[in-house]
Amino acid sequence: MEMSGTGKQGDYAFGLMYSYAHRFWNVNGDSVSKTEIQNGDDVHLMATVWDPETMTVLPETGLSVEIYRDDSLVSQEAIYPMLSQPMGFHYGANFGLDGDGEYTVRLSVGALPTRRSGAFQGRFSEPTTVEIPFEYSQQAKEEIMVKQMEDESGTPGAVDPMKMEMMPSSTAPAEDDLPGRVIGSGMSNDAKFVVTVLDTPPAGIDGDGQYVAVSARSRYNRMILPAMGLEGTLSRGGETVYEGEFVRTLDPDLNYHYGAVVTGVEPGDKLLLQTTVQPQTARHEGYETAFGGLMGGMEDVTITAE
Repeated sequence: MEMSGTGKQGDYAFGLMYSYAHRFWNVNGDSVSKTEIQNGDDVHLMATVWDPETMTVLPETGLSVEIYRDDSLVSQEAIYPMLSQPMGFHYGANFGLDGDGEYTVRLSVGALPTRRSGAFQGRFSEPTTVEIPFEYSQQAKEEIMVKQMEDESGTPGAVDPMKMEMMPSSTAPAEDDLPGRVIGSGMSNDAKFVVTVLDTPPAGIDGDGQYVAVSARSRYNRMILPAMGLEGTLSRGGETVYEGEFVRTLDPDLNYHYGAVVTGVEPGDKLLLQTTVQPQTARHEGYETAFGGLMGGMEDVTITAE
């Protein structure tokens, strides 16, 4: 992967990268389809959007790309939210270009539909556009290092996250860094659900009681797993304490998570988590069978509160 540049506009910061054209797997509901490399695909463009104040990566903004050369439109499309082992969450797609030379890439995001809490209330509510220069040459692309992993195909694990000095990674907070009281964790198809309980809901979230936050991350690299449908049932002594949705939420301390307000959580309570919709993100190679993907649905997770 090669860094092209960064930009900032309004509440958003942007990073633009490129590499060889990739095959990847699109996810639409429970349907998964492979996108092969097409004739004329010159590059795989990747973009990350984040909050420049907290360096928090922002999923679910939606992102469209227009590529210009000498003020003439070369290509345009809405590109896919994606997950990859080294990059985590980002946006990406394959594009054809008009030969070597200098281009301008226009990145546009919409208002963030995700519930926001804490200092994120009222932010990321306006669409915006930024332009980033992009210089392309076939020779420079061919000099990008690619690590072949055929001998490790099908084995547990993940490649190490990439070190990106100019922009943040989409890692979830370490368990010890999560606010509140971590009551347990569980695994589902290489997704790890870490559950923490706050005594009161974060600012901007309605309801009285405690706040249960589920931080969903990849098993090995701790990358956030956004755009899921998640429901849960909290029970105590066989009686249901809470049953319902865990809402997709972005918070500066909890990061991207799924949350619900409950009357309270006590040691020994059982929390059943059910993924009703797998992460609605395309998968790079290596993640095509994870978090649902080609394997279908994700298993239920039961956590006993510590």
